[in-house]
Amino acid sequence: MIIDKLIDRIAELKNPTVVGLDPRLEYIPEDIAAEARKLHGPTDAAVKYALLTYNKGIIDALCDIVPVAKPQIAFYEQFGARGVEAYLETIAYAKDAGMIVIGDVKRSDIASTAQAYSDGHIGRTDVFGVKTAFSRADFITVNPYLGGDSIEPFLKNCAEYDKGLFVLVKTSNKGSGDFQDLIVDGTPLYEICGQYVEKWGAGLVGRHGYSSIGAVVGATHPAVVAKLRKMLPRTFFLVPGYGAQGGAAADIAAAFDKNGVGAVVNSSRGIIAAYKTQGYRGMGYADAARAAALDMREDLRNRDI
Repeated sequence: MIIDKLIDRIAELKNPTVVGLDPRLEYIPEDIAAEARKLHGPTDAAVKYALLTYNKGIIDALCDIVPVAKPQIAFYEQFGARGVEAYLETIAYAKDAGMIVIGDVKRSDIASTAQAYSDGHIGRTDVFGVKTAFSRADFITVNPYLGGDSIEPFLKNCAEYDKGLFVLVKTSNKGSGDFQDLIVDGTPLYEICGQYVEKWGAGLVGRHGYSSIGAVVGATHPAVVAKLRKMLPRTFFLVPGYGAQGGAAADIAAAFDKNGVGAVVNSSRGIIAAYKTQGYRGMGYADAARAAALDMREDLRNRDI
């Protein structure tokens, strides 16, 4: 089961880090950008070349110490079809390097539209009678706001193709409380959502006691992290908000169970753009990313101190 593969890989590397592959053009070292312009001019093909080359350097530098990569699709979709190609090829490259991949797509809709999203990102799409997988992502993020029927197609594909979800429960952004903290019959909405996630995952629990249907719970809300960990014993957490967004290792300690299992912690620009603040130049960006990832691993190991 995919959740067991994730937990086993974390244990093997002794590291619950997720690297967020959220490239911006201003992050691309000039050596790569110059080569892209030389080959393709100021075109979408140049963008694809730059994003993919940059990502491959990060993946090569981290795949033996970081278990999980999480490309955020918005940073690719903004560049059109070539950007989406870079997203899919980044996933494939990370998978071939031995990483677990979370496609951060935050999809949601109803009926046939939800089915199409699910088939495209974690299932199979019928191409003139041939079931075809277009993405190799192991997990994706989904938004539950449209209700249970919007999640059902994703759950079916998870069961059929051994995939997983991380459902938005309590996000790390400052405005998350506008809706997620609303009180419904005496209970915060995020708690109700968490209870649904626990229920949705009941049939996909692996040998480690966690389900392939997980929850996104932001590091910027440590009290909520602790509360939800107690409420949702089978639900694995994806924890954004560490580092650049203000979350510290101590803030996410409660996301883990008594055995130190139960969560992965994301850092994006704090790793992939580390070279901009750490004194590395040019193609040293990958070395800087590795150094930042090692620092994060050590920080997370000391989270309970």
